[in-house]
Amino acid sequence: MSCKTDAPIKTEPVSFYDTQLFKDVQMSAIFEDSKTFVDLVPKKDIAALEEEYLQNKDNQGFSLKDFVLENFEDKSMRGLQFELDTTQNMYTHISHMWDKLKRSPDSVISHSTRIALPYNYIVPGGRFQEIYYWDSYFTMEGLLVDEQQEVAQSMVDNFAFLIDSIGFIPNGTRDYYKTRSQPPYFALMVDAIARKDQQLLVKYLPEMTKEYNYWMEGARAGDSIDPEKRVVNLNGGITLNRYWDAGNTPRPESYKEDFLLASSLPSDSLKQLLYKNLRSAAASGWDFSSRWFGEEGGLGSTEILSILPVDLNSLLYFMEKTLAKANGLKGDKSAQNHFQELAETRKKAIQEYFWNAEDGYFHDFNFEKGAMTPSPTLAGVSPLFFGIATDEQAENVKDVLMSTFLKDGGLVTTLDHSGQQWDAPNGWAPLQWLAVNGLLNYGYVDEAKEIMTRWLTLNEKVYANTGKMMEKYNVEDLSLLSGGGEYPTQDGFGWTNGVALGFKQLLEDLGRPN
Repeated sequence: MSCKTDAPIKTEPVSFYDTQLFKDVQMSAIFEDSKTFVDLVPKKDIAALEEEYLQNKDNQGFSLKDFVLENFEDKSMRGLQFELDTTQNMYTHISHMWDKLKRSPDSVISHSTRIALPYNYIVPGGRFQEIYYWDSYFTMEGLLVDEQQEVAQSMVDNFAFLIDSIGFIPNGTRDYYKTRSQPPYFALMVDAIARKDQQLLVKYLPEMTKEYNYWMEGARAGDSIDPEKRVVNLNGGITLNRYWDAGNTPRPESYKEDFLLASSLPSDSLKQLLYKNLRSAAASGWDFSSRWFGEEGGLGSTEILSILPVDLNSLLYFMEKTLAKANGLKGDKSAQNHFQELAETRKKAIQEYFWNAEDGYFHDFNFEKGAMTPSPTLAGVSPLFFGIATDEQAENVKDVLMSTFLKDGGLVTTLDHSGQQWDAPNGWAPLQWLAVNGLLNYGYVDEAKEIMTRWLTLNEKVYANTGKMMEKYNVEDLSLLSGGGEYPTQDGFGWTNGVALGFKQLLEDLGRPN
């Protein structure tokens, strides 16, 4: 008996992120920002480049920087160029910015990390030259104020394309983000563009359903705590959600930072657990924050895998409500009732697990410790935004916001000055939006006006001084821009633009504060 031995052997393609070249470049900090290298495009196949690098790296006179510059090219869109124009007010500037932030459908570039999109879209700005998931909802609210319905819907079409082609919406449109999603705002985006045409809810029902199934994969009823991917099955048949990333290695876009942070840990398993926690915190959009820290504090104590976030579960509640509504419009009464029951079950669970009666505020819940996390954060406004809170709870949350979180420039993200960007003294546009609209849902008009006015006054002041809209702002010391985080403050900026236009419209509708 003989057997063939000359059949070609199938091998897996070499992953860029597993190569020695990738690791050496990121650890050498050739580029100030770790994201720069992963966004460059290699001029030839990665396997060939790796082989060439390994053959030459030990040669006398070899320059790693020269090797990279010779073999990689920058094919990102040209960075935004700003000039201070004192003849424009901030809102006119924002309306003119849409064209600068708009990108046409992508062409596929060989060896690029970019995920090509088929429709027009808006990027955040600065170092973020691809589309990002949860940013886009707040950007879209501004587009709709500016009557840019077409580009808003094309962004929804891009997200529907990602759900259909990948199975979910990644953190951003780069292949190194394919291990995680971000706060699931797709149903909110569809709801926003459907304000004038409710049948759009039916049009995007297949994609909303597919995304819901992604988030709920592994859900099952039981009587023991059973975490699996993005769900945590709890006692009494309750299932709630957490942020989760499939990877357990350093993030490619922050390789050196993650590697060094984990380097002192005594075992590979502990390093992998920290990497997964860091990745999962990036999935939350709050990267990084003391919100996710353990008792010992610091970024190395990040334990988001053990935390049920109140904002994420509020988003899933809205997704279930929207799926019920869309199925009702479609005429599927059974599916409508099914999702309505899921929403009501989740609403009761949010009340049970996240409401802290002692301080009158909604907190996250650490299911490993069986207790709410101790420190309040601005995520606690989410049950008001989605109409989950009772009137009494909303009044308590309002009091906490106005007495504790409200600063001269708006609402501070947390009360902890940790040095992380999703902590004090920074304020972020999306969280102002959730808080203001949450208060308005319960009739707290004066308080909402006060927050909007302080936030826009700060936006306008920074714009007058710099000609720019920022990713985040220091709401405590108005002489400073912002601080903390893994990269410098970015300008552009998609969600800040969207919220500013949205607030301007709300204030016009409500009347300015007395």
